[in-house]
Amino acid sequence: MSLVEIIEKAQKDGKLFDASVANLSMWVGASYLPDWVVSSIRELVKAGEWDELNDRFYRNLAFGTGGMRGRTIGRVSSSVELGSPKADKINGTPNKAAVGTNVLNDFNIIRATIGLFRYTSKYLKIKGRLEQPRFVIAHDVRHFSRHFCELAASTWNKLGGQALIFDGPRSTPQLSFSVREYKANCGAVITASHNPWHDNGFKVYFEDGAQVVSPHADSIVLLVNEVALNEVIPYLEINLEQIVTLNVAADTRYLSALDEIALDRELIAAKKPSIVFTPIHGTGAISILPALKKLGIDVIEVPEQMIQDSSFSTVQSPNPENAEALEMAISRAKESGADLVVATDPDADRMGVAVRNSDGEIVLLSGNQIGTLLAEYRITRLKESGILPQEGTHKAALIKTFVTTPMQEALAKFHGLKMVNTLTGFKWLGEKLADYEAQMKQRLFEEKGMAVDYDACDFWTRADLLMEYSTFFVVGGEESYGYLAGDRVRDKDANASVIMICELAAYLKSQEMTFMDYLDSLYLRYGYYEEQSVNIYYEGAAGSQKISNILGSYRARAPEKFGEVFVTGFTDFGKDEIVDVDGKKIPPQDLYFVELSNGYSFAVRGSGTEPKIKFYVFGRSDVTNLDDLPAIKANTAKEMVNILELIEADARLRADAEFAGG
Repeated sequence: MSLVEIIEKAQKDGKLFDASVANLSMWVGASYLPDWVVSSIRELVKAGEWDELNDRFYRNLAFGTGGMRGRTIGRVSSSVELGSPKADKINGTPNKAAVGTNVLNDFNIIRATIGLFRYTSKYLKIKGRLEQPRFVIAHDVRHFSRHFCELAASTWNKLGGQALIFDGPRSTPQLSFSVREYKANCGAVITASHNPWHDNGFKVYFEDGAQVVSPHADSIVLLVNEVALNEVIPYLEINLEQIVTLNVAADTRYLSALDEIALDRELIAAKKPSIVFTPIHGTGAISILPALKKLGIDVIEVPEQMIQDSSFSTVQSPNPENAEALEMAISRAKESGADLVVATDPDADRMGVAVRNSDGEIVLLSGNQIGTLLAEYRITRLKESGILPQEGTHKAALIKTFVTTPMQEALAKFHGLKMVNTLTGFKWLGEKLADYEAQMKQRLFEEKGMAVDYDACDFWTRADLLMEYSTFFVVGGEESYGYLAGDRVRDKDANASVIMICELAAYLKSQEMTFMDYLDSLYLRYGYYEEQSVNIYYEGAAGSQKISNILGSYRARAPEKFGEVFVTGFTDFGKDEIVDVDGKKIPPQDLYFVELSNGYSFAVRGSGTEPKIKFYVFGRSDVTNLDDLPAIKANTAKEMVNILELIEADARLRADAEFAGG
């Protein structure tokens, strides 16, 4: 029986999806593909690995509005993909990325690069800019990251552009900075951020240094999807002869931008917080260690996790959201007596923090708590320095996502600042920064007849210009451990966040306060806020359908009650017209907000980067006396558990196709 006949029989027997068979047949019949591709498919087919083949071929890996992310190593790998035991592998990286249409491999990296090049070239032509398309690419430490980086650079140059790559792994925020610094037309970072070890991704940025959004994003998606499989073949062989390599000089430029993050360098030098730091095997140490050294901060490292390890072998997941990822660092803090623990994810755009409470015990802070503490401190200090007026101004903004704690809305209101909510994803915050910059430049020119080299302006000059002619971005972030202050970087920046949290630690030391004392003082001012979330994972082809079922059922059959708690309000961001505080329409998305009769609320959305659906629950209680706070926290936590259990049980019912369709 031929390979095609075996595949067709598996289809008849219900073992392979029709879509999987269509894609498999195209690949098996493509005589122009390398021999090892068909050899891998043949081995998996003969072994009867139907679930693996469905996951790899049931669809084309989606190039979404921010790029693409997915498995680059299958659950089951062929011997050709693994390579021989003697193969030259770095950190145990297999010989080849997984074969398939729905995995991140050479074919999809090249498709993405070709589509991006075609769009960028078209964009420059429309703008009348006769320049060679310039593309900066960074990569983290993941399996195939360096290979994919060099492959994308080689492809770009073969197409007629100029590619710049770093001489080794670098963080995502440094890539964002470098796009502007080197006046590139676009950029990309090869990373899957905090995802499991077997994933990788291709995240795209445009010339403003932020992740692409419409109208660029939609057009790039269309052009990537138009790239046929046979167009990929001429680019499979890597040629680095004309590639520009960025080295330590590029790091120096980025570190100079990090210098502006600290608001009170003298305070940091005087109080020198003692910190344990771990990059969780990723890129964080590259910029964070020299930046902290410059500030005079001594760092206690976690030696085992300073090693750049593609498999993140000391943790289950390299995600600083997870307590398990910080266990080794917390152990070091207990041994050393350090003030706080700081961890960054593999591409150093997210930061997790653990601090000491009044009893000296180490406790984890949530992403919402970290963001709120940083916002309160920076706004207060900017008022003290005269950058912000004491009464506040709506010419300065705090920006967060809709699913980030509403406590920050109360904080912004108290300080008299504009509060801007965006969809989930820092690309939307980046878009806001681009809008504010463009508005400032336009008004400055209209009113004064002046143009300004914005990238040459320091932090203080930018603040003055933006508050005079547009909106000054003070600080912002999202609940999933991403934060930003300033706009030299247009994505979340864990390198800068570590500096901010160290400065806050120094300030609290000077006030003889713990982080928890500071947080409790904010609860007394703004009320007690608690946020919890539940993630339901559904992997593979079947899992994707379950996630779709849940999201679709919320629109078709909105919930009416959870136990004894009734739904009192329902907002569908996919159907309802939502406008932000600046009067800009929020793009439609499968995001739902549900208000409950007990005063709680929750949001529902599918993750854009992982195979899961996320539920965010929000609760609030008034606090009139700090002595009442322990009881308020306990009662809120109890109610949270009840609501979360009811929401999750309802979601698992909605995942069923019969419920969703009914």
